[in-house]
This record gives sequence, structure tokens and C-alpha cells, in this order.
Amino acid sequence: MLIHIFQHVPFEGPGCIIDWANTHHHKVSFTKWYENPARPDMTAVDLLVVMGGPMSVNDETVHSWLKTEKECIRQAIQAGKRVLGICLGAQLIATSLGARVYANTQKEIGWYPVAYSTALLPPALAVELPEAQTVFHWHGDTFDLPAGATCFASTAVTPNQAFLIGHQVMGLQYHFEVTPDSLNEMVQHGMDELVPAAYVQDADTIRAEQRYLEGSNITMYRLLDFLTSNYA
Repeated sequence: MLIHIFQHVPFEGPGCIIDWANTHHHKVSFTKWYENPARPDMTAVDLLVVMGGPMSVNDETVHSWLKTEKECIRQAIQAGKRVLGICLGAQLIATSLGARVYANTQKEIGWYPVAYSTALLPPALAVELPEAQTVFHWHGDTFDLPAGATCFASTAVTPNQAFLIGHQVMGLQYHFEVTPDSLNEMVQHGMDELVPAAYVQDADTIRAEQRYLEGSNITMYRLLDFLTSNYA
């Protein structure tokens, strides 16, 4: 398979997704919008992965390439390609499909549990998810569900933490992909956001809770396996 990654800033890369791709001998290519905002050729792409970033999906006046990126995501979905969005990436999928993206009541930054609701999921995905899991969050915006989407994860302040559309499109508001290196990169570049609040942890707490990384990465691999398992 050819996996194409949309990356928005240098410090929010694919993390363990690269490890998964290498294990399965998949090819990986990138569009780094912050370096080259030209529209990529998506013809040969099998799986599109849309990463996170500190900007808002509504910042088209600041980042004019966002409009092009949204069109690429919408066209990839319409073409039947597999699409995974993480954090900003999930929000970009939502807005590309006509859903509203807006500021949440509170920011969530740090390690917080999500509760899963699997009753409406395909059995092949439902069996891969626990009842709850502590995961890494870094988001201030939230979204309404796109048409046809099933929500399968939530927290106390963010009802829509993850969604699935068919077997093809998945959005995750949180970061299963983080590794020790990518976690440190995010913290170093986001220190100005670590202002004490109900759901914002400090840098030391975030770095100290890396025991959750292995479980997050394992779930990331399982979700990627699901998305690509019925690819023909």
C-alpha cells in the first residue's frame, strides 16, 4: 500500500504510524503543508493520514493551503480511499464533510481517560477496544459529527472524541501515535499553552506519564489494521 501523510508542523509527525507502516512493508510519502503547499497527486494513495497541528481548521486567512487540503480530503473520501485523521486531522475530516468545528468549553491537554462505546461499531473494530483507556490529548477545538458518522469515544468535556464512517474513514481527537520523542517535541513547542486549568496538565506531569504510550501505540496499530484489513 501507499500511505500518504498530511503534516502541518514539523513537531507533529506520524510517530508510531511509521513503525506500523515499516512492519507491513508499506510505502510512505508526505505532503508537508508548512514547506510546500502545492496540491499533491493523490491518484496512487491507498491510505491518507492527516496529522495534528496548532492551527484551527478555520484559519484559512492565515494558512491559505487549508482550503486546498480540505478539498483533497473530501476528494479522497469520495474516491473510496481510507482516511485517518488525528486531532486537527479529525477536525479537517469533519469540516471537509460539512460538519461544524468550533472552540470547546475547555482545552484538554495531557493524559486523560476516554470511554469507548462500541455497540454500533463493526465487530472487527469493537473487539479491539477496551471499555476505557488513558490517552494523550492536545486540543482546544471540537466538532459536530459528520453525516453518517458513528461516535465511539468520549470524555467528560468532549462528547465527540472519535468517529467512524463505514469501514473507510476514522477521526481521532487524541493522539495514539505519540512516541517518547514526539511527545517531547509537542511539549517543547507548546509550552505557552500549558496554562493551569481543569483539564490541562503541566509539562512535568505529561512527561512523567509515559507509561501509557505502549498501550496507545498498540491500539493505534489495531485501528490501522482495521482500516486497511478489507482493502482490495
